[in-house]
Amino acid sequence: MTEEEGLTGEGAGPVLRPARAEDAAAVAAIWHAGWSDGHLGHVPEALLTVRTPQSFVLRAPRRVDDTVVALVGGVHAGFVMVVDDEVEQVYVAAAHRGTGVAAALLAEAERVVAAKGHRRAWLAVVDGNARARRFYERHGWRDEGLFEYLAASATGPIRVPCHRYVKQVAAP
Repeated sequence: MTEEEGLTGEGAGPVLRPARAEDAAAVAAIWHAGWSDGHLGHVPEALLTVRTPQSFVLRAPRRVDDTVVALVGGVHAGFVMVVDDEVEQVYVAAAHRGTGVAAALLAEAERVVAAKGHRRAWLAVVDGNARARRFYERHGWRDEGLFEYLAASATGPIRVPCHRYVKQVAAP
């Protein structure tokens, strides 16, 4: 398989491949739009203040090494970021929601976590994001309950009420 074919072959859904520097602008745009959809009205005002469109533009290039992008017809359809055992970000462009892109990205994230030697993956979902919570539950993730996620900001962490979801990704 060539790098252009990515991690999934043509005709098998979206093409997944490791992100490259030139993907950062598209990732930032999808990230900001998706983050806004899932978080507005569900996170502290302090986090809304720091998560400006420009903040995503600045953060995306620094996260290329943690990112896998999904392409549909050569267009960026979504991405996932994995850090250690955490599936940190999963976002799909609005035009590609409900098409299987998110499921493909989540499966890839689970594979990456397992390949890093972890048996269990985890992720955080803001308390009010019912759509995301239903999606993860449909894909076998289990809600371990509420906790405070420490969202990074230039002035220090911001506490965000979230649900911690977990899934076994490798045999014990």
